[in-house]
Amino acid sequence: TSGSAVFHAARQAPDIAVMQGPQRIACLTAETTEVLYLLGEQSRIVGISGFTTRPEIARKEKPRISAFSTANIDKILELQPDLVLAFSDLQTNIVAELVRIGVEVHVFNQRSVQGMLDMIATLGALTHANDRAAALIESLQQTMRQVVETASYLPRAPKVYFEEWNEPLISG
Repeated sequence: TSGSAVFHAARQAPDIAVMQGPQRIACLTAETTEVLYLLGEQSRIVGISGFTTRPEIARKEKPRISAFSTANIDKILELQPDLVLAFSDLQTNIVAELVRIGVEVHVFNQRSVQGMLDMIATLGALTHANDRAAALIESLQQTMRQVVETASYLPRAPKVYFEEWNEPLISG
């Protein structure tokens, strides 16, 4: 039958790679763009946040579709994403509008180092890049272990103030 012929032909062409998971991802935040590039999955990205700075090439290769709490919904829809990646309650209005239109959206809410590592694992799972995500997570964890080791030699713990955003104030 023709069905078995198609199956047989597919088995004869193992060098043809079929990308699994979403093919057209719109990133409304910089961190998802950076992680997808680190995973080697940048070809899936169709649009990025205007706040994206890493990797630098992303700003040259990908159209900007959002700020942080605003987005160009028409531009997003023109890109025909099969997944939009967003962050936190600060993007609630954007997410709600996209969901009402019928766009698939995943909202991350990482608020800790573990949350960031979980976000990397989730992006790996969504793009079927689990092994590369696990390797990236291990590399980051190794760097953090080295920092802890180095800091253990200091006479006292350093005080650090980190301001991520000024309105609303987000700091650590």
